[in-house]
Amino acid sequence: MRGVIYARYNSTGQREESVEGQLRECKAIAERKGITIVGSFVDRAISGREAENRHEFQRMIKDSEKGIFDVIIIWKLDRFARNRYDSAHYKSILRKNNVKVISATEAISEGAEGILLESLLEGLAEYYSVELGVKVSRGLTENALKTRHNGGIIPYGLMVNEEQQYQPDPLTAPVVCEIFERYAAGDSVADIRESLSARGIKTKTGGNQLNFNSIRNMLQNRKYLGEYRYGETIVPGAYPAVVTQELFDRAQERLEKNKRAPAAAKAKVEYLLTTKLHCGRCETFMVGESGTSKTLRKYNYYKYLSNSAGYHHKHNKTAIRGT
Repeated sequence: MRGVIYARYNSTGQREESVEGQLRECKAIAERKGITIVGSFVDRAISGREAENRHEFQRMIKDSEKGIFDVIIIWKLDRFARNRYDSAHYKSILRKNNVKVISATEAISEGAEGILLESLLEGLAEYYSVELGVKVSRGLTENALKTRHNGGIIPYGLMVNEEQQYQPDPLTAPVVCEIFERYAAGDSVADIRESLSARGIKTKTGGNQLNFNSIRNMLQNRKYLGEYRYGETIVPGAYPAVVTQELFDRAQERLEKNKRAPAAAKAKVEYLLTTKLHCGRCETFMVGESGTSKTLRKYNYYKYLSNSAGYHHKHNKTAIRGT
């Protein structure tokens, strides 16, 4: 008989080494049963709950149609699926393709009692998966109630202390304050970005410069007010603020004002890309405008929104044009 091995580990409490152990035990059972291994499929750091997201698993199911293997060897049934529906669905497909699933560590007979045992093991796997999800959710909720960092990217300008509480980062918080103050005073995001870039200021990882979108996201991030947010949990004043409420509000007023660009306000047509279209080089806003040619044909187009630095004089004025 020809067989393949399917191995998987998820991102919770398991490592790459666990796959090596699965492969080793599967190869051992294959040798004892006289099965020739013709390949293996491994999904790394992927949950078993949703089989459609496991790319190697799906490739294996598809390859079962080609008749190149007769059995699939798995370490335990919960590696194949974490819910009874997926298990029944994909095993039905495999049966049509004359492929069996063998567990390397669970002795399941071929008779009626084997069907009962397999159903019990699959039910236990699904129970464990659901119970684990509840525990994880409960832990994250408890962390949120205690205003602790719950994973994910820590915003620029903030850090996490030993108690997993947010605190202003002494190195980057002053940069955040500068961004808010300059923008509230009238500087454009493009001007701020160019200035920070010229000074060599980069992201927390040090790999990239602060770009247009990251600066705009900073200007709207209420975490800089000391406001803890996770899901539906919102706790004002959970940690020291990076910027004052007054400065934050002034920045929001200007952001709201800039959503209504001058050209969009006076135009008789709706420019859907105004405030959404940016220069590919300098990331400055482009706004809608119209004009009439010598032949009296009217054109609607987008152009650069000029700034005090005159940076855009090196680019063409008209970017997108249409009738």
